[in-house]
Amino acid sequence: MRTVSFKLPEQLDEALNDLARRRKSSRSALVREAIEALAKGKRRSVTVAVDELRSSVDGRRICRRPQAFGRYGK
Repeated sequence: MRTVSFKLPEQLDEALNDLARRRKSSRSALVREAIEALAKGKRRSVTVAVDELRSSVDGRRICRRPQAFGRYGK
């Protein structure tokens, strides 16, 4: 396997560390997974992506109960 070096903004680096810790995975494995998903054209829902990013920054999760959304989007 090749070694690749790149720069990340401090907040993104912290978010990557937090996500790796929560998933009990390495940073490298998460980056490989993300690049592979992009290369294969896999898309996650925006809600899942925002939820992961938000929870990695401030620890809160997005509410996923349908009744919490009321008539939003109807």
